[in-house]
Amino acid sequence: MNDVKQRNRRRRQRKRSQNHKRSVLAISAVVLMLTVMVSANGMTLKAKNREYQAQETELKEQIQAEQDRKKEIKELEKYVGTDKYVEDVAKEKLGLVHDNEIVFKSK
Repeated sequence: MNDVKQRNRRRRQRKRSQNHKRSVLAISAVVLMLTVMVSANGMTLKAKNREYQAQETELKEQIQAEQDRKKEIKELEKYVGTDKYVEDVAKEKLGLVHDNEIVFKSK
């Protein structure tokens, strides 16, 4: 009878051991899948981050270009309000000259 009890006990222990191995294997598989998914998502995020950084650099360059353009427009606005501008336009577009100027025509 003792012999039967010991065999049953060994069977139960083997069964528990097999169940434990299966559980460990299943948990390891889940952890491995999660690791792969996190790594793939991390690589995707890094690629998006590089794209966003390139876009940010491009936008900063556009902002700088627009600020330079704004300065040019302000300088032109100041120039348009001067008498020098009025004289230049009168000479170029209307062909007007001052009384004491001599006009030379080129062919």
